[in-house]
Amino acid sequence: MPEVLPAEVVDAALAERGLRWQRDGDELVKRVKRRGFSGALDYVNQVGALAEAADHHPDIDIRWGTVTLRLSTHSAGGLTERDLALAAALDALD
Repeated sequence: MPEVLPAEVVDAALAERGLRWQRDGDELVKRVKRRGFSGALDYVNQVGALAEAADHHPDIDIRWGTVTLRLSTHSAGGLTERDLALAAALDALD
């Protein structure tokens, strides 16, 4: 099972790696704006492909033109390197 990272390690990694996510307790959160509902769905399909390849899946909330992603390694009970790695991969979609 992946090791849960302390909050200060996650915060430092976000800054050092230039990741565009916020830590919210035991989750990484990112809100992405897209043009309309179909743009949001297109983005979610791209997220899904990367998540499947990583075998690690974010929680996804789709609103008209806005997608909110939440990452956490639920099986470990917090944030792990898997979350940081997927966050970096998802940032590349922007």
